[in-house]
Amino acid sequence: MAVARMRMSRVALLPVLVLLVCTLPVATAAWWGTPLLLVPALVAAWVLRVGLDIGPDGVTPRTLLTGRTVPWSEVAGVRVDDDQSLWLVRTSGTEVRLPVVRARDLSRLAAVSGGRIPDPEAAPPVQ
Repeated sequence: MAVARMRMSRVALLPVLVLLVCTLPVATAAWWGTPLLLVPALVAAWVLRVGLDIGPDGVTPRTLLTGRTVPWSEVAGVRVDDDQSLWLVRTSGTEVRLPVVRARDLSRLAAVSGGRIPDPEAAPPVQ
C-alpha cells in the first residue's frame, strides 16, 4: 500500500495571494513593514503542509510544525465531532485531530486506509 496524502485544496492559495498583494504597499513603504511579508508566507506554508498521510505504517496527521505517526496497532477508530471534524481514537483512549478531513470524507478515508478504517456507507443499516 502506497502512502496516500490528503491535503487542503491548492485553491486556498488564492486568498493568500490577495493577502500578499494587500501587504505589499505597507511592506514597501518603510523598513519596519518588511516583516509583514512573513504573514502570507506562513499562511502559504500552512496551506501546503497541513494534511493527512495514510500508509502501511499508520496515520500521520500533519500540522505546520509537527507530524507524528499513529501506528495501525494503536488505532481504535474514528470519532466524528459535533462540528463534523474527525478525531482518530487511539487504543489508549487519547484522541488525535485529523486535519483537513471532515465527516463527508469518511468514505475516501476508508478507501485509502485499505479497509483498516471502516466505511460507514458500506455498513448495513441499523434497525
